[in-house]
Amino acid sequence: MSRRQFGFLVVVTLIGSTIGGALSGWWLTPSSVKAQKINGVNAEEFLLLDANGKARAGLGLDKNGEVGLVLTSRDGKRKLALSPDEQFVVKLSDQSEGVLWSAPRGPAGLNRMVRNLAFGVSC
Repeated sequence: MSRRQFGFLVVVTLIGSTIGGALSGWWLTPSSVKAQKINGVNAEEFLLLDANGKARAGLGLDKNGEVGLVLTSRDGKRKLALSPDEQFVVKLSDQSEGVLWSAPRGPAGLNRMVRNLAFGVSC
């Protein structure tokens, strides 16, 4: 192989590898998922786990499609639940599901809750 042929081979290899790299980068680039918005996340349930993997908070839909937010105490003995679809919009319960405190749905329940909190009365 002559020097001229070797130089031509090097130039063709350089050009071919550059074009091949550009095309493979364009062809193999992953596309964004079309089911989700670019600035959003879609899910039916979100769980917040502690260091031990225990769910401490959850936001999701139940089997009837009702939304709710549940927060659990560190020791797991108390649970605060918020749901606009339940009889009680806000409910604090103990481990045996006994209601410690609740706020009923509707303006009357909200007014009673605000009045009781203002006067330091337990609901």
